[in-house]
Amino acid sequence: MPKERNAMTTIAVLGNGRVGGNLAPALTRAGHHVTAVDRAPGAAAEAAAAARIVINATPGAGSLERLTALRDELRGKILVDVSNATLDGPDGLPADLIYPGSSLAEQLQEALPETHVVKTLNTMLFPVMTAPAALAQAPTAFLSGEDPQAKQAVRELLTDLGWQQEWITDLGGIRTARATEAAILFVPHVIRASGFTPFAISITR
Repeated sequence: MPKERNAMTTIAVLGNGRVGGNLAPALTRAGHHVTAVDRAPGAAAEAAAAARIVINATPGAGSLERLTALRDELRGKILVDVSNATLDGPDGLPADLIYPGSSLAEQLQEALPETHVVKTLNTMLFPVMTAPAALAQAPTAFLSGEDPQAKQAVRELLTDLGWQQEWITDLGGIRTARATEAAILFVPHVIRASGFTPFAISITR
């Protein structure tokens, strides 16, 4: 049976690559009404306009321009940003940050002041986003954002994806996203050392 979440059950996933292609079916299985679209402007605008929650799973290097073009469609919506804006090295792995001293999430929030941006799920390989319990050690999902209600809605989505409450850490405002986005610089070194085996950053206490 679909979950009763009123309008908040309607989700648009922008981007149908590995990340979007993983999140969309998992959220559908959790009982949400999900529309997944590629980066085509027309399809993205239509999906965003109809959704209560929009997930940015597009490549981070072009996300700001792409989403700023959807300003009207995103007004009043929750924008869940799971992307990292990076410059890739010769091997295609992240080599540097596009927004050093800032973050993609901050840039999005500044460009879209009437949208509630929440950063999460960007500190792990994509399979962990929808199967956190598959790791040998509990991973951590971080939340960054200005609006408490928006963060609570995203926390509920994470729970639907298998995240236990004690695995979710609210870091505070959107400025804290610069810390989690900088963590992407670990990724190429871990992949070169251990391959594409799923992993995530974990805060243990």
